[in-house]
Amino acid sequence: MKTIEIPRPDDWHLHLRDGAMLEGVAPESARHFARAIIMPNLVPPVVTKADAEAYRGRILAALPQGSDFTPLMTLYLTEGTDAADVADAFTSGVATAVKLYPAGATTNSHSGVRDLGKVMGVLETMAEIGMTLCIHGEVTDPAVDIFDREKVFIDTVLDPLRQRLPELRITMEHITTKDGADYVAGAVKNLAASITTHHLMINRNAILAGGIRPHYYCLPVAKRELHRLALRKAATSGDARFFLGTDSAPHVDPMKECGCGCAGIFTATNTMACLAQVFEEENALEKLANFASLNGPAWYRLPVNGEKLMLTRHDEPVEFPSHIQTGAGRVTVFDPMTPVYWSVEA
Repeated sequence: MKTIEIPRPDDWHLHLRDGAMLEGVAPESARHFARAIIMPNLVPPVVTKADAEAYRGRILAALPQGSDFTPLMTLYLTEGTDAADVADAFTSGVATAVKLYPAGATTNSHSGVRDLGKVMGVLETMAEIGMTLCIHGEVTDPAVDIFDREKVFIDTVLDPLRQRLPELRITMEHITTKDGADYVAGAVKNLAASITTHHLMINRNAILAGGIRPHYYCLPVAKRELHRLALRKAATSGDARFFLGTDSAPHVDPMKECGCGCAGIFTATNTMACLAQVFEEENALEKLANFASLNGPAWYRLPVNGEKLMLTRHDEPVEFPSHIQTGAGRVTVFDPMTPVYWSVEA
C-alpha cells in the first residue's frame, strides 16, 4: 500500500447545471475539490453580474452542510454582453472569468458568439483589467470534420485573436489534441490550458469500437491515441501552463441513451482516483500536485489551498459507483475502462 498527499485540488472547468441536477451533483465535486470554475451555459445562460450572483447563491444552497467548496463564477459571452457589467463583475469579485462558446459548439451554446468582431470591445476591456477568457476551442463550420475542429480553431480563430490582442489572458479549455498541447507549450505568455480526466484515459475507440457507447461521447470529442498520449505528456510534465479542468458534465441517462444523445461525461465522483492512476502509469506521481493543485491557482492568481488530500494505492482494483441518483434522474459515472488502484481517503 502506498499513500500520497497533495494540496486539496481545484477543478478549473465544471458543469453543475441547475435545479434538481445541481442539488444531486454539487456534493460530488465538493467532496474532493476546494474550488471550481463554474460553466455558465444554463438555459437561460449566466450573462450578467446579477445572473452570476444568483447562480452562485443557488450553488451554495445546494452544498452539504459544513461544506467549504467555493464556486468561481463565469459569465457567458454573447454578442450583446456589456463590457462595463463584465468589468464590474470582475473587480467586485463576483466573476473570475468569461466563457466564449462558438455558437453551436456544444450543449446550450446556441447563445454563443458567431462574429468575434462583435465582442472585441468586451475582450479589450478584459485585457485591460486582467480578466481571463475561457474558450471552447472548436470551429462550428459543418464543412470541417469534427475531429479537426480544434486544430482549425487554433489556426483560424485563436492565433489571430492572440496576435490582435496579445495582452488578453486565455485559457484553452479541455484541449484534446497534440496540436492544442503544442500550441500552448509554445506560447510565451497569457495562454494556458485545462485538460480533462477522461481525455487522458480514453481515445475515440471508446465511443465507437464494438458498438456506440454514448456515455463516452463528449465535446470536444475524444481523438486518436496519438493525441491522448500527447495530452498525458503535457499533463504529467509539470509545465505550469497545464492544469486540471474535469469538464464533468452530467446528463440524466435517458438524455444520453437516445437517438441524439447529449455530449458530456460525468467524472466528478472518481476523477482524483483516476488521475492518480494516470500519473502512476506515466511514472509521474510527483507531478500530480502540480497538475491538480498548484498550476491552476497560479494561473488564476489565487492561493494554493491549505488543506490536504490523501490518496491511497491498493493491491486490488477499486470499485466506483456505476451511477448516482439525483432528483432529476440517474446519472452514469465515468468508467475509465481500465483497473484503477487508487482511492481518496476520507
